[in-house]
Amino acid sequence: MNIIAVIPARMGSSRFPGKPLAPIAGIPMIGHVWKRTALALGQDKTWVATCDREIFDYIESVGGRAVMTADTHERCTDRTAEAMLKIEASTGRADVVVMVQGDEPLVTPEMIRQAVAPFEADPSVQVVNLMGDLASREEHDDPNEVKVVVDLAGNALYFSREPIPSWKKGAKSLPMYKQVCIIPFRRDFLLTFNQLAPTPLEEAESVDMLRLLEHGHKVRMIHTTGRNIGVDTARDLAVAEALMAGDAIFPGYAQDLRR
Repeated sequence: MNIIAVIPARMGSSRFPGKPLAPIAGIPMIGHVWKRTALALGQDKTWVATCDREIFDYIESVGGRAVMTADTHERCTDRTAEAMLKIEASTGRADVVVMVQGDEPLVTPEMIRQAVAPFEADPSVQVVNLMGDLASREEHDDPNEVKVVVDLAGNALYFSREPIPSWKKGAKSLPMYKQVCIIPFRRDFLLTFNQLAPTPLEEAESVDMLRLLEHGHKVRMIHTTGRNIGVDTARDLAVAEALMAGDAIFPGYAQDLRR
């Protein structure tokens, strides 16, 4: 199975402009994401997709692969699909494309392996999301954290930026999960996703995966215990910096990525 990773990243984030190059332990965030993803799949299978020359040049400067994409994309999946087609033109057809958000600096090789495992085990699986445990009531209430509830088979029922499940009746005894933005697609299903019309709940929640649920598709959720943080704000960046200080993987690549 030919598995590639695409890391979409752009400088123009509305909540945190310039965050891909924001330093964490002296290394641009996008460098952490690229290297840690490449540790799972290999540097020749890991690409950063961007519309910004600064990001492209940085990744190329540390020995990575980058591909320029249009600056008109509003969704990461659109950027990922464009990059995939450009990559395939020179490397051959992919079977699975792992979309890793460029603001997940603590992604681990084990998370990547967990995310792609269902494709080998179950031919019906078309897309997978990782989910992690919500660590606190504060995280449960945080609109920057996308929460998810699942059915008994492990497929997503709903994603929301609001606190789900409800705390009103015994929610403390229920598992509470957040989306971890490591999202592998079967190659053709990624293209199918981008051809689907945007949906009301997707737009209301600003969560791409709801487009699939509203159109009747399944999203397989896989639980990971790996510690992660999606960096959406300067405060998140400070948390990521603190966590990186105790990270077991970081020392192995730190010197390779410092400019």
